This record gives sequence, C-alpha cells and structure tokens, in this order.
Amino acid sequence: MQKPDAHSDLAYNAADFCSTKDAARLLGVSHRTVQLWVENGALQAWKTAGGHRRITMASVHKLVNERREITGTGTTAAAPAPEQKKLLLVDDDRTLLRLYELEIAGWNLPLDVVKAHDGFEALLRIGEQRPDILVSDLSMPGMDGFRMIRTLRADPLCANMAIVVVSGLDRPTIDSMGLPPDIPVFPKPVPFTQLRAAVEEAIAAPATAVAR
Repeated sequence: MQKPDAHSDLAYNAADFCSTKDAARLLGVSHRTVQLWVENGALQAWKTAGGHRRITMASVHKLVNERREITGTGTTAAAPAPEQKKLLLVDDDRTLLRLYELEIAGWNLPLDVVKAHDGFEALLRIGEQRPDILVSDLSMPGMDGFRMIRTLRADPLCANMAIVVVSGLDRPTIDSMGLPPDIPVFPKPVPFTQLRAAVEEAIAAPATAVAR
C-alpha cells in the first residue's frame, strides 16, 4: 500500500493507522501472524522511513468482523478454535527436548507436540501420528537427521510435511552433507523467536505451499 501523502486531499491521519503490535493485540494473534497477513494482503499497510509498518485500522476492523460468527440474535459467538497441528520434535538431548516443550507451551499456538530421540524413532512417530511440522536436529546416534530427511523426501505420503532444522553444525558442513537447500536451518543454542516465526509460517501456509 502506498504511504498517505500529507499534502494530498486525503491527508494522513495517524488515528486511521496502528502499529503491528497494536494490530496483534486487537486481533488476538502474534506479531508474526500480523506480518503474514500483511504479506498476503489480508491487512493493508505501509512502512515508515524507519521501516516500521503502519496498518490501516479499516483493514484491522474488517478482519475482526470477518473472524466473528454472528448469531441470529446479533450477539457474537466465540470464534471457532483453530485446527490443531501436530509438531514432531527430534533431538537426542532429552534436556533440550524438555526445553522445547516448555517454550512451545508458552506460544499459545494450535500445536500438539510429539517427541523422538533419533531418526528411527522419528520415522515410527511419523508413521503413527502423521505430523504436519518436523523440527529436528541433524547429529544423532542411530539414524541421523540427514538420512531421516532423505527418507521422508522419498515418501509421497510425507510430501506436505514442513521441515525445520536446528543444528550445531556449521552451514558449509550441512550443505556438504546434502541437506535440501529449501529447508530452513537455525543454529544452536536454539533461537526460539526465529523458530516460532518458522513454525507460525508453516501453520499459516496452505498444504500445497509446504509440499516438497
């Protein structure tokens, strides 16, 4: 959206716009979700010279109304619960798996978390649970993350699974080991803010968008 021109007939009025943080509070969603809605056109916004988004209040109110379910008496019913997604965490470090669980529990996202400690166990869990999102280490005993991911990519039934890697290996080593380049990779210690953004993007994306 083009920035309002203060010298035009429709002069810029600050009250007609809000920040990303304010939009997230009004809509009851995370900051990242608001960013995704701006990117896909659900919310109209422009950026200040300092790079901050300013979102039109009109588009915020429109989205609020669209997300409501109006009953016959004119009262607003509770919004339907978002569809639960299954997220599989794979790491041989049990302490780190517990840290993942505690962190994700505070995200207030529609996620059911499943855990595995190596690639073999992960493939068993995938066969049982059919998770939507996989967050995995690469260096693990037994079957490592590279072999597990190659196995998944060769299986048409796992084509719609979003994969995110968190690893202590450096990027040149990871690339030399043949990890598909489209898979996002985060370093250890885990950057939870970035990991959450990747998970939220996977949740928001339609199934065809995460197909491999």
